[in-house]
Formats: sequence, C-alpha cells, structure tokens
Amino acid sequence: MRPEASPLASFWAGGFEGADHINFRGDALDLQQASGHLERLDQDYRRAAEAGLFSIRESIGWRLCEAPGGRIDLSRVERIAHGARRHGLQPLWTIWHYGLPADLSLHDDALIARFARFAAEVARLLKPLSAGAPVYTPVNEIGYLAWAASQPQLMAPPNNGAGAAAESSQVSGYRIKRRLARAALAAIEAIRAVDARARFLHVEPLCHVVAPPDRPDLAERAAEVRGWQWQAWDLLAGRLEPALGGSPAALDLLGVNHYHSSQWELLSERRLAWHLHDPRWLPLGRLLDEAWRRYGRPLVIAETGHVGAGRADWLNEMAAEALRAREQLGLPLWGFCLYPLVDRPDWNEPARWHESGLWQVDPTTLERRPVPDYLQALRQWQQRLSGDPRE
Repeated sequence: MRPEASPLASFWAGGFEGADHINFRGDALDLQQASGHLERLDQDYRRAAEAGLFSIRESIGWRLCEAPGGRIDLSRVERIAHGARRHGLQPLWTIWHYGLPADLSLHDDALIARFARFAAEVARLLKPLSAGAPVYTPVNEIGYLAWAASQPQLMAPPNNGAGAAAESSQVSGYRIKRRLARAALAAIEAIRAVDARARFLHVEPLCHVVAPPDRPDLAERAAEVRGWQWQAWDLLAGRLEPALGGSPAALDLLGVNHYHSSQWELLSERRLAWHLHDPRWLPLGRLLDEAWRRYGRPLVIAETGHVGAGRADWLNEMAAEALRAREQLGLPLWGFCLYPLVDRPDWNEPARWHESGLWQVDPTTLERRPVPDYLQALRQWQQRLSGDPRE
C-alpha cells in the first residue's frame, strides 16, 4: 500500500489570528482587521514566504461573511486567496473561528444546516482558486469553543453560559460540543459534494491536567477532565455517539494546539511552569504519541507559540519535541505552525497586545518589526526539521 502523502505545501507553517466572536463586553472582534493583516496582506505574505513558511493558516470568519438572514459575502476571503496565490502560499482555511451570525446561537441546532450551507459556498469559491487539494478546518477548536460557551464571561449572550459558576476547567460543555461536531460533519459532507479533493484538518487543544500535590484524592477527577480533550475527535470519528454520523473517514488530519497554558492543576487552575521544569509537565512528544495511538491519523502542530522574551526558548523546546516525535517515536508529523505570525491584541482588552508574533506590531501604526532571536531559532530548526517524515 502506497504511503499517504501530506497535502501541506511545506512542513513549516504560520498562522494569522482570526478570531471573530463577540466577547463578553459586547465587542465584535475581527482580529484580521485589528492586527492590520487585511490591509497588509502583501507585506505579511511576502515576509512569510521569505521566512520559508509556504503553508499559512487563515480564518474565513462565518460571522464576518454571513449576515443575519443568510446573505453571504465572501469578498474578503477571495481577496485573501488571491493574495496567497501571488506569493506562492497555500492557505489552510479555518471556516468557523468562534463567531456566528447574530440570528443564530451556539445553544440551538438551527446553526447546523446554516453552517453546512455556508461551508458549501466557501468550497464553491475556493475550488477554482486552489491548485491542489484545499485544506479546511470546519470548526476551530470544537472543545475550546464548547467550553467557552459554557462559561459566564468569555462570550456575549446568548453564546455564553448564563448563570454559570465562576470560570473553571471542570466544565466539559458536552452538549454544545456534540452540536458543533454535528455542524462540522455536515460541513464536511457539503464541502465534499462541491470539491471531492478537499482535506480536513480538525484542530483541538492538546492538554494535560493534574491533581494538586496535596490532593491525591483528585487524581481520578483530573484524569476525567483531561480525557475531555478527546471528545470532539471521538464524535467526529464515530467512536462516541456514532448515530450523529461520525466516521473514521471524517477524521482526516489531527491538528494539535499546544501552549504554555495547556497544562494545569485542577481546582487552582494554576498552569504548570514549563520554564521552571515542573516535574508534572508532560513533553509534547508524549502527548502527540498519545493522540497517534488513539486515532492513527497524521498529525500537524496547528498552533504553538509563546509571549515576550520566551518565544525563541519555547520554539526550541517544541521543535526538539517535534524532531523526537518523528525520529524516535516514528510519528507521521506533517506540519509545524507558528501562531501567530504577527502579534495580536487581546480578545477582551484590545489595548493590550500579546507580544507573541514572529513579527512585533506597533499598536499605533500597525507596522511590523521582526523578533531577531525568534527568527534565528526558526531558521536553525528549518535546517534540521523539514520535509516528509518518511524521507
């Protein structure tokens, strides 16, 4: 049997922040606009290509492209697609990046058919603009979005957990999660009916949860909370509630997101300090191996990055783990995406910028400037880690 080929244009990729939900303050977000990315597409794409990042994650923005009532305008998507082609870049498209049209709610099944319809229109637009198989993430981070919509102060009504207790990781959001999985499955079917070449990158956070040192009695509960990270993929694969329509064929590529905040302690919600070598911290390679053993599908590190002075150090650790995953564990790791490529403002405090990009952004002028040690670390790892893992 011939080995499966990666649909990604390059191993090293970069992503542009595209969250478009309405935050709990009522601010309607458009991070592509707020970061200056839409106005500086050619600049941003030229820099990405010069840095050897020929696959880029871009968000389509359901809320931004479909008005209440169902009128769809994909002109901004077409502009992004043409800009990427000019610079020889392959977009990895996220269709739904948290926001949805104002006449729909995360708590109502009505979103499922509307989203499938929207996804089909996206596929019709992008089919002739895609030289190879287009790669879609139907719903970005089903698990995170379901959790966020179950919390009191992350999203605006009606897409929040009205009356919920204080923010906590001990909420699965399963009812919303299964609705989002149904929407993703409907979108896959709709897209494949338009373009049979399409591939699907299902992106979820990869996490680790531990009990507090003085509460060994909570170890079982911590394991249960940790296990919730598999629910979205299990639903898509038909391992959980197969009557919803999931199947192994739907679970195409596994996109994993991992940050310094992705490992925490139950109850206190304290993050495990990777930079202080917390002994409870699990290496990324071990988490990737766990996902591979569970699903047997190719892996892409779809988002990873850090803030401030720690950016280069974080890349060094994550890239070393990626190299170990491929060379020692033999995992089919097909991509590594730095996220975000250009800095972005905070979702809830727009005046605060994260200082997380490969290129820093001046909040006043939105001009970009490179982060030298981060770029240098990328160049060094590109020489050691690239191409097809089977080579």
